[in-house]
Amino acid sequence: MEQPPIIEVKKLVKTYGDFTAVNGVDFSVHKGEVFGLLGPNGAGKSTTMEMLVGLRKPDGGTATIASFDIKKEMKKVKNVIGVQLQSTSLFELLTVEEIIQLYASFYTTNVSIPTLIDEMLLTEKKKDRVKSLSGGQKQRLAIALALIHDPQILFLDEPTTGLDPQARRTLWDIILRLKERGKSIVLSTHYMDEAHVLCDRIAIMDRGQLIALDTPLNLVKSLQSDSAVEFRLENKDYTDFEHIEGVKQVSKREDVFVLYTDHLQRTLTSLIETASNQHLELVDLQTRTATLEDVFIHMTGRSLREA
Repeated sequence: MEQPPIIEVKKLVKTYGDFTAVNGVDFSVHKGEVFGLLGPNGAGKSTTMEMLVGLRKPDGGTATIASFDIKKEMKKVKNVIGVQLQSTSLFELLTVEEIIQLYASFYTTNVSIPTLIDEMLLTEKKKDRVKSLSGGQKQRLAIALALIHDPQILFLDEPTTGLDPQARRTLWDIILRLKERGKSIVLSTHYMDEAHVLCDRIAIMDRGQLIALDTPLNLVKSLQSDSAVEFRLENKDYTDFEHIEGVKQVSKREDVFVLYTDHLQRTLTSLIETASNQHLELVDLQTRTATLEDVFIHMTGRSLREA
């Protein structure tokens, strides 16, 4: 018998005056999965997460976490969740070890502090003050604080924003290890590669609404194309690229054309022939695999970076 979702969200709404930050969002999260909220800044990801963890009161809809109602049973909800916020204020003059011990004192039970410090790769920094830590180390410390009471569910709000590539990869490894231990994780991000690597399923949000929800593979498959051909036109206007051989969809963002195809070689050959016949000068021509970014562009007409 299939287990009920560990998180169930129905028609969740948050408004500020005339502005609707979250507009009727529905989704569920299964036990043990990494569930991604993917979208640009301002899409409503953080607001959705803040309502679920009790930092903002919903103006409509319902949600349950581990069968507890977030409106009526938030105290019980907080016992089963851990939260790492996008910007976490820490006691800068405490050491890593001291601040973890402080947070542990807030709970009746907690995990082994030395083990937790080791798992977050902070053993060499445990006697250092928080203010001396790098951005990646502070984020790992914030996750340690969220895990101190061994919660079933972990909420991570943009955990790698502002980090260098190596620090991001380190956090990815930690998140995947937490999943292996059976934690259920809700992760918000605007990085498509991060969502693709970490998430079992992804809810794509834009302007307060959920516009798609599926596995990363199925979302990309929804484009019905394996490959993308990108280029600009240098010398003249031309838009009749739908007739290029093998092309299933055409997207244009500012001055960049993207042709989606399942037959890359045929499409390239046909494109070059058309360019020659029409006296078109193709600039910055490149090919690549279709991505979640393409899914967002197809649905909104904007890239994640521009939105």
